[in-house]
Amino acid sequence: MRTTRTKALAPTALALLLAPLATACSGSAGAAGSTTVTVTVGYQSKTINTVTAGTLLRSLGYFEEELAARGRKDGITYEEELAARGRKDGITYKVDWQDYATGAPITAQMTAGKIDIGSMGDFPLLINAARGKELKQPTHLVSVTGYNLRGGLNTMVTAPDSKLESLADLRGRKVSTSVGSAADGTLVRALQRAGIDPSGGIEKLNQQPSVGASALQAGSVDALSQFVAWPGQLAYEGRAKALYDGAELNLPTFHGVTVREKFAKERAGVLDDFLRAQRRATDHLRTEPVTAAESVAKETGLPAEVVYLYNGANGIATFDPALRPELIDALKQDVPVLKDAKLVGDVDVDAFVDPEPLARAAAGTAEYPKAVAARPELWLKGQARTQSFDSPRELLKAARGADVRAAYVPDAVTGTLWFADKAVWVAEGPELRAFVTPAGAKAYVAAHQGSGARIVSFAEAGTLAP
Repeated sequence: MRTTRTKALAPTALALLLAPLATACSGSAGAAGSTTVTVTVGYQSKTINTVTAGTLLRSLGYFEEELAARGRKDGITYEEELAARGRKDGITYKVDWQDYATGAPITAQMTAGKIDIGSMGDFPLLINAARGKELKQPTHLVSVTGYNLRGGLNTMVTAPDSKLESLADLRGRKVSTSVGSAADGTLVRALQRAGIDPSGGIEKLNQQPSVGASALQAGSVDALSQFVAWPGQLAYEGRAKALYDGAELNLPTFHGVTVREKFAKERAGVLDDFLRAQRRATDHLRTEPVTAAESVAKETGLPAEVVYLYNGANGIATFDPALRPELIDALKQDVPVLKDAKLVGDVDVDAFVDPEPLARAAAGTAEYPKAVAARPELWLKGQARTQSFDSPRELLKAARGADVRAAYVPDAVTGTLWFADKAVWVAEGPELRAFVTPAGAKAYVAAHQGSGARIVSFAEAGTLAP
């Protein structure tokens, strides 16, 4: 659903946008012979691992700042360039930010020529590529926002009091998902690996994330398969518990930025500006993760603790605009899943991916490090920084008696970060291990019977940390 909200912009950006404007139409004549160009960006505010190309980027005003610095002169520094905003290229730029719940309506608007730049998940990106080619409005993937190399951005959850504990328990059950989304892809692949026919072994309901969440709470569906941040939000609020961790698939999943080919050719410099702004937002998120999480929470209404679960220093998502080969390879592996669902035909992924704009925009900048193994993390109330620990035991020890805002712990096998009080804990001698799902904990215990491994409650795990 599209929403319209007033955003706080940097003073320079605000001054630019309040300048006399003509109608919001590319190339229209404005005051004193100037021209106004509107750049329309489609984003998903609550799909929070797209924030560096959406919610966070919008709130920081970086794209507007980059556009205000159009018409650069060679030989000046970036800071001098921004200080010389008045020397523009004779064009006044306006950004129209349009917020949607999923990627599908962004694709519809892009192929109608009404959105220039959009961000969405890997499966919707493929549909974006297919629809663009089919409707002769080709699009291209130009950058990544957030990714998880194992697939941990997608999770299946059940009601808190549900007796379902594994994928096998889903046979004949009603499962809500958004068909064509990465979460649907996770559902299909997970069921196939479990020997369950995705088209006949369950009753799949195609629903928007918010509708599916309500259906789960009402008891009209047995499980919900969704993408960031819905599973984490529902678990945090006590409205769901994890059934399946998407990272068990060990297949990368990500979100990225797509652009209309025509726009990219006609406004190549503007696209470069967007990608430079995205990188600045990425720098901000990586260096100030708590501040960024608080900002995104304020803009979206999501709990900051949930935003940080995904976007924090050890979060489930790693933010990096690079079009990494392993992500592009994963995109190619996604095509057969969508073809089987009759949502796309053949998709030429190599032709869809265009690395040149990002190469131009990131020229001279250092690469971001690859994702590293997550560590337990503690966020105390009133603190602007979090603490990381080497083990779950150390986390629990530090949390004892503290005024805890949130505690996070990685799954002992998949590495997916989860809320410590929502995780399933296993005690094994002096070691304490956490798991996102009951099935993961049970599988570990079964494989370590000789070590005395046993499932314990969160409260008991806390008492076992000396």
